[in-house]
Amino acid sequence: MSKEYVNSICGMCSVRCPIKVEVEDGKARYIEGAKSLKGSLCPRGAAGTALTFDEERPQYPMIRQGERGEGKWKQVSWDEALDYVADKLKAVQKEYGKDAVLFSDRGGPFRDFYRAFLRGIGTANYNNHDSACARNVQNAALSVFGFGRKGVSYDLGNCKHIVLQQRNIMEAINVAECNNALNALDKGAKLTVIDIRANVPATKADNFFMIRPGTDYAFNLAVIHVLINEELYDKKFVADWIDGLDTLKDFVQEYTPEWAERETGVSAEALKAFCRELAEAAPSVIWHPGWMTARYADSFYMTRTIYLINALLGSIGAKGGLPFMGKPGDVGAKGLQSFMNLYPKPEGKRVDGVGWMEGRKHYDAGPGLVNLAYEAIVTGEPYPIKAYIAQRHDPLMAFPDVADVKSLWDNLDLLVAVTFSWSDTAWYADVVLPISPYLERDDTIMTKNGPKPSFVMRKRAMEPIYDTKAIWEIYSGLAKRFGLDDLVYENIEDIWKFQLEGTGYSIEDFAETGSVALASEAVYKPVTDGSFKTPSGKIQVIDEKLEADGLLSLKPYVSPEFPPEDKFRITFGRCALHTQGHTVNNALLFERMPENKLWINTEKAKGLGIETGDRVSVSNNGYSADTTAFVTDFVHPDAVFLVHGFGHTLPCESRAKGHGIADNELMPKGIKKYDKGGGAIAMQEHFVTVAKA
Repeated sequence: MSKEYVNSICGMCSVRCPIKVEVEDGKARYIEGAKSLKGSLCPRGAAGTALTFDEERPQYPMIRQGERGEGKWKQVSWDEALDYVADKLKAVQKEYGKDAVLFSDRGGPFRDFYRAFLRGIGTANYNNHDSACARNVQNAALSVFGFGRKGVSYDLGNCKHIVLQQRNIMEAINVAECNNALNALDKGAKLTVIDIRANVPATKADNFFMIRPGTDYAFNLAVIHVLINEELYDKKFVADWIDGLDTLKDFVQEYTPEWAERETGVSAEALKAFCRELAEAAPSVIWHPGWMTARYADSFYMTRTIYLINALLGSIGAKGGLPFMGKPGDVGAKGLQSFMNLYPKPEGKRVDGVGWMEGRKHYDAGPGLVNLAYEAIVTGEPYPIKAYIAQRHDPLMAFPDVADVKSLWDNLDLLVAVTFSWSDTAWYADVVLPISPYLERDDTIMTKNGPKPSFVMRKRAMEPIYDTKAIWEIYSGLAKRFGLDDLVYENIEDIWKFQLEGTGYSIEDFAETGSVALASEAVYKPVTDGSFKTPSGKIQVIDEKLEADGLLSLKPYVSPEFPPEDKFRITFGRCALHTQGHTVNNALLFERMPENKLWINTEKAKGLGIETGDRVSVSNNGYSADTTAFVTDFVHPDAVFLVHGFGHTLPCESRAKGHGIADNELMPKGIKKYDKGGGAIAMQEHFVTVAKA
């Protein structure tokens, strides 16, 4: 029996924690967190072996034979599959133009190679999944700071007061952040949770505000009112670095704590006491701007106020607050060489209109808004989209109303799913190109920015079991067929050497831990001229770019709609056991959580004759499905709650099929309902009926 250990990067969610894999006789047997995480790992990370050995994942390239979604496939060789995709892409571009190819992915640090491929074939239409996640946060940060959401980090370990609003740090788990937050609490930091239900962080909180769904913006406006009127803000920081305080002060005068109590259900006195606690802990305060904020019609403005509150408390750039994100250049190191620099940026305008169309100029043009790109597939305006590659992205699970999204894709000549697992999108595709799961693949080296920037390497722990390929191998194969010789590689080592050229580091430097630290100590950059990329050089209350697009920087609050009689607002979120829909069919994780229970308020459940453990039916949009009820005082009476990602229907997923409820099916034509400020879908603006099954 031979045993070895491989340092790598987890791939069970988008956090990508460093891991140590125990390999026995060439097979990965056990996974634990890296030394930097003191061995810690979340349940999903620990179940990575079940993904690798899952006989129900795609095992070889496939080309559709029947109608889309019919499930009739032809197994083909990689040469056949890549020839087919390349020929179709070339035909589409010849007839409709270079930009007729659309691409979307999960985002993340491993994009450089295939984004270079997209540049090489000349399409401007790279997108990510973020309009179903954190696009409101990104555009809010740009609106206030002039840089994106990753321009600051979260110094949780040194924080004195953590505020979580639309961020569930102990269930949507970043292991390092979770550990740091728990360490801070052990040292006496306070925790405040603002949510429609008592999630896991709420059980550890000093303050839990169970807020009426859709009123987060109201709560935040009242907080700003108190901070300014009671002069609890950091006067020096505000004087030096905020442009427009008087305008903000005038705007929030009507939004008193007493007014907010009527809107949110949170008592005025509790809100005021909370504000004083924030001031006492400042500037070592982190009010997290949120992760998945594709929720309400004003979630962009909620996030914008969070950034302004952090600024009022002097937390921006502060130790224990939101320090500026450190990059290699900030610590005297040279960054990785980029494959994208091998090709010019495509000249075409984005098909989603982001960055150039009226009303869409203020959005971040990097990954755009894929939900708006789908419009062009239907209308052909501003030009046709005829080919679509979904790279580790399942829009049919991520976006509302599966049948509606499918109908938007009807005019496509080619739909390609590049995926390591089955998904609704893969099942509906014309071609499935199977990725080797992360334990079986190497990736390009990633840069991890932060107070201590580093380079991190994902090494495969074992050879692929099935006829699958690493991501770089797939796009290198396509690049070869397009004559993009600079992207044609035979091994990962040559890719790594290209990336490391000029950095002073070599592949051997990663041998011991799988990473290279670029700084010995955390570096906290002070706020200086140039810190903020705004016209004033300061944090801006009024965003001229937003206003020029016909939107207000300070939007008057509009009370959310109450649920119609006998209905509930549908809300959803995360748990520690599953990553959206990607892990529901995982043998280890399914065993521990086979369905998503419906959280329903005690009094509301009593009126419907429902008790914990009863089977209940949830209905809307012609869709109805059953699950088990969880009756509790700790969910708001206006709402019911589900963990996202269940209700699978694919025959190839024997475990997940038929279990739980697909929350996105309860949102009729919901992809058209989006927040104009930040661009994200407003997915919690729908109402459902609940009955005992």
